[in-house]
Amino acid sequence: MEKCSQCGVCCRLFIINLNEKEYSSKEYKTLFEKFDHISDFKEAEEIGANLLSQNKDGSCIYLKDKRCSIHDRRPEVCRKFFCSSKEKKYKDMIRKIKDENSKKIW
Repeated sequence: MEKCSQCGVCCRLFIINLNEKEYSSKEYKTLFEKFDHISDFKEAEEIGANLLSQNKDGSCIYLKDKRCSIHDRRPEVCRKFFCSSKEKKYKDMIRKIKDENSKKIW
């Protein structure tokens, strides 16, 4: 089983879509949290209300000291992604992370 190295790079590069269960739980801060919670998940997806909130620099709101502060309860999409994955669907994401790591600006 793959294990996350908790480097935090993906948390600075990608916007996280909550699934219906995560969104409905109201456990996570979303980009549109200040507006009324939309009960229809399809509508929430259409307008991006299910997107995890971000800091001003575009990083995940739960990224603290370059680490995921909710690692044990992170969203499903975060649980499924690994930098070491060989799955084709992650190829571009992994390339972006490698590019970012090579800059070593963080």
